[in-house]
Formats: sequence, structure tokens, C-alpha cells
Amino acid sequence: MTEEQATEERAPAGVRVPDTRLAREATALVREATDDLIYHHSRRVYFFGALQGRRRGLSFDPELLYVGAMFHDLGLLPRHRDSGRRFEVDGAEEARAFLHAHGVPEDSVRRVWTAIALHTTPGVPEFMEPEVALVTAGVEYDVLGIGYGDLTDAQRAEVVALHPRPGFKRRILAAFTEGIAPKPATTFGNVKADVLEHFVPGFERGDFVTTIEESQWPE
Repeated sequence: MTEEQATEERAPAGVRVPDTRLAREATALVREATDDLIYHHSRRVYFFGALQGRRRGLSFDPELLYVGAMFHDLGLLPRHRDSGRRFEVDGAEEARAFLHAHGVPEDSVRRVWTAIALHTTPGVPEFMEPEVALVTAGVEYDVLGIGYGDLTDAQRAEVVALHPRPGFKRRILAAFTEGIAPKPATTFGNVKADVLEHFVPGFERGDFVTTIEESQWPE
């Protein structure tokens, strides 16, 4: 039995992956393109995001949430390391191309693109469409532990049993570093500057005040 079939049968914490061609092909693409670290993390983001949506009483499209969760870290892949763009945008663009190829309506494409592009921008997604809010909620739950007590021990255990996280803190920080170190300027004004400051010797974060003061404007 595959992991995907196990998910369908077990529905960890009562959450099911959408049984659609779009979801199946998203799973296959991400499974092939990434390693176990990103694959299992992305699946957990979906489950935790859906559980947070249920807890908050939000009405969301599970298929769009699933694609957003599965694609949200594809911008860390080696093929994007010379793009000059934030990794969040690279992942969002991959999702856009995938959804366009499947004839998904433009409003739905926009929701998924926005969900991925903003998933490391705290304080904004929670006020947007449910799919946008819940991709971020899933990421924040799995990576940062934000809202950890919102879910029960049993819910967490069921999700992690299917998609384990051995050494996750250390390994995800290494993945972030590898994915964004080649384009350090893209961390200006966002949380990934913290990663490079910790793990890349000689990195100097951009400074907003200095940028203003040293601009070409005379006043």
C-alpha cells in the first residue's frame, strides 16, 4: 500500500486528501521532484491547515488548499536558485503553471498563487481567503509551532504517524539555507534573512533604514 492510499484509508485526524485527478497529479509531481523532508512537510501542512480551518469554522476548497500546501516549498529546488526571485514566488509560479495546464479557473489559480507567495509573510494571510490563510496556518503550525495547543495530542500524533518528522528542525533549516543562500538579496525584509544570518558566514542582511538614507534622493 502506498502512502497516498494509506492516507485515504486512515484519514488522519479525520482529514482526507481530495480524491481528484488534480490532487493525485500534484502528489505525484511533488513526490518525484522533492525529497522525503519536503514531501512529508508539505503533506503535514495540508493536514494541519485543514484542521485549523475546521477549528476556525472556515469554508475552504480542500483541493486548492492541498495544491497550495504541496507546492509551497518547490521554490527551494535547485532549478530555482538562480532565478533572482524569492523562493515563495518561484513556488507560486510552479503552482500557477500546473493549475493552468489543468484548466483551473483563474480565480482559483490566484488563490493558490497568493497562498504560496505569502506563506512566510505573517500578519497578512489570516485576513485573506480561507485557502490563503490556511496554507500559512499549516506552515506556521508545522515549522514554528504557532497554535500548537489548538490541536489535540491525538490529532498531531495521527498526522505525524503518517508523515514523520525526524530531525525536522535541523533539516528544514538546512533546506532553507541551501535554497536561498545563492540569492541572498531576496531575503531583504523577510524572515529568511534570519536563516542566512545564522548559517551563512559573512552574510549581511539588508537594512530598511539604511536603504532609505542612502537612496539617490537628496531629501
